Amino acid sequence: MEITHHTVEKLEDPFGLLEGDRYEFHLYANVDEEDDLYSEAGFLVRVLYLADKEEEKILHYEIRERETGNVLDFELEEEEEELIAAYCQAHKEETTEENE
Repeated sequence: MEITHHTVEKLEDPFGLLEGDRYEFHLYANVDEEDDLYSEAGFLVRVLYLADKEEEKILHYEIRERETGNVLDFELEEEEEELIAAYCQAHKEETTEENE
């Protein structure tokens, strides 16, 4: 999996009930044609990511088809999850519209 670009938004907690910061990422990615996730239109991974004093981790993710936005019923492999977690950790403060 190769992440080509992303968007990220820091989610606000107006009531201050949640510990740490939460971010929503849309990661645009490509995979080899032999991969089960492959489609000509491509896909994106929507990730909810937590960063607090004690830990940083993926809270939830879903894989979506780019053209339709439909959720695909696939799970990422462990090394793909690790790649995404590291990517989110490195880019969480970049709350810009779109990053390439």
